[in-house]
Amino acid sequence: MEYDEIEILLVEDNPTDAELTIRALKKKNLANKLVWVKDGAEALDFLFATGDYAERSKEDLPKLVLLDLRMPKIDGLEVLQKIKSDERTKKIPVVVLTSSKEDEDIVESYKLGVNSYVSKPVEFDEFTKAVSTLGLYWILLNKPPE
Repeated sequence: MEYDEIEILLVEDNPTDAELTIRALKKKNLANKLVWVKDGAEALDFLFATGDYAERSKEDLPKLVLLDLRMPKIDGLEVLQKIKSDERTKKIPVVVLTSSKEDEDIVESYKLGVNSYVSKPVEFDEFTKAVSTLGLYWILLNKPPE
């Protein structure tokens, strides 16, 4: 896959949640240009073209980041802070998609500049509907700045 075609960066350490997310996006034909990374460190390497992604062009950024909060190595809040504090990446819409319903996580996410905070529904059908709606809105309807 060409990295300049990436529309969605999925940052999710739980393989089951990642597969459910990808499946929901595929149902709406939104997963063809998706990259799944499994922790915060890999997400930052991808976004800033370092580590395993050093050959990737720094200009080829995703149109959307779906970000879990509870992850190994570097947690989602730190990833969010780095995305929103860098001129190259701060305009990328970031949606926190997490099982956390903690008020402090919600408040901190918005303080750091998250575009949306969604708690993962437990029911499969609700989860699928939520992810599909997110993908349709952020990829097809939302108009980002140039």
